[in-house]
Amino acid sequence: MSTTNKYCIIGGGPAGLCMAKNLKELGVPFDAYEAASEVGGLWNINNERSSVYETAHLISSKKMTEFKDFPMPDDTPDYPSHRILFKYFVDYAHHFKIWEHYILNTSVEKIEKEDDKWAVTLSSGETKVYKGVLIANGTLSEPNMPQLKGNFTGEIIHSKEYKSPEIFKDKRVLIVGAGNSGCDIAVDAIHHGKSVSMSVRRGYHFVPKYVFGKPADTLGGLIKLPRKWKQKFDSFLLGWFVLDAEKYGFPKADYKLYESHPIVNSLILHHLGHGDISMKTDIDQIDGKKITFKDGKSEEFDLILLSTGYKLHYPFIDQKHLNWKDGSPQLYLNAFHPDYDNLFIVGLLEATGLGWEGRNEQAKLIAHFIKAKENNSDKYKSYLEKLKKPFPDMRGGYNYLKLDRMAYYVHKDTYRNYVKKEIKFFENA
Repeated sequence: MSTTNKYCIIGGGPAGLCMAKNLKELGVPFDAYEAASEVGGLWNINNERSSVYETAHLISSKKMTEFKDFPMPDDTPDYPSHRILFKYFVDYAHHFKIWEHYILNTSVEKIEKEDDKWAVTLSSGETKVYKGVLIANGTLSEPNMPQLKGNFTGEIIHSKEYKSPEIFKDKRVLIVGAGNSGCDIAVDAIHHGKSVSMSVRRGYHFVPKYVFGKPADTLGGLIKLPRKWKQKFDSFLLGWFVLDAEKYGFPKADYKLYESHPIVNSLILHHLGHGDISMKTDIDQIDGKKITFKDGKSEEFDLILLSTGYKLHYPFIDQKHLNWKDGSPQLYLNAFHPDYDNLFIVGLLEATGLGWEGRNEQAKLIAHFIKAKENNSDKYKSYLEKLKKPFPDMRGGYNYLKLDRMAYYVHKDTYRNYVKKEIKFFENA
């Protein structure tokens, strides 16, 4: 079949795989491209775009993360490692027979508009014209590199480059930024480094992995409360299970619980309580190996690890095609372009507890829209009108932090309930 009658999927991570599965189930022809030699996305540690490290595990439990139609085996740990997850995605590709649609070791270098289609240039040098494009290259691969004042003469890396704690051996380590990766890596570092410090400028809310002997995220829906009462109740409950982070040097969080992604790591507070990690304020100046902090204190370090997050990165397409504004593409349900009916981003969403099933539902809705477009149905035409209207608010009443990384954050239940209704719109005759 000519590619002009096919769709193009970019990426073989969770979003790309479930997009491929949903298109296949509806009989929509497609090709899928993955730059690495295997599918799995960031969970394939051998993928040069991967941001996982040797000790990386899920921070949400398997039951709250897995695909509903492809549950993890019963003997899978509550919080599986990247190795288990990599195998899970390879098995997923084979189980749903989408493996044969993937062209591996091939990256997409450029996407350009060509009449009512898209010209896709590959790393092989070929350019193929596709009926539509589904971008699913992930959100955690392009490091956000802060500007540090001064010149550091030691070693400096981003957490994206971090793979093994051996790099900390006998070094004075400073981790800049916290977040889930920063806290995980700090716990790694204390077993190898000469000393470990963390420099942070913002406070965080901490959530343990287990509450009452159960994965914490499996208990979240047992008591139904209005948003503001849920925030208060959960904050009160968490006080029983986690140490007071402020007592050990973390700034006080200047936002309420769930208004940013919490840190799911009890060990970081455990080691702070044991004096294994020292907290520092924001960096003011660097001179050689000497670092002066905003509170005026100075100390020497051998290695700086920047746990400063990631930024959205679509180098193969001009931002003018993505309706870009305020740090991210502005798309209906974080997926549908208001002007193009054949360009989508899959997996451009984050939410506490969303899991891969939430992304699968998004992909299912996209696939139904494409199928309706192929049939030129009345539902397709009416949906086009919807894409022109103001986008529905998917924040669920939460006042999320005004940060680029929060620009595509949604409230799990609000988003999933809305998407399910949209799917029913297409499914019902």
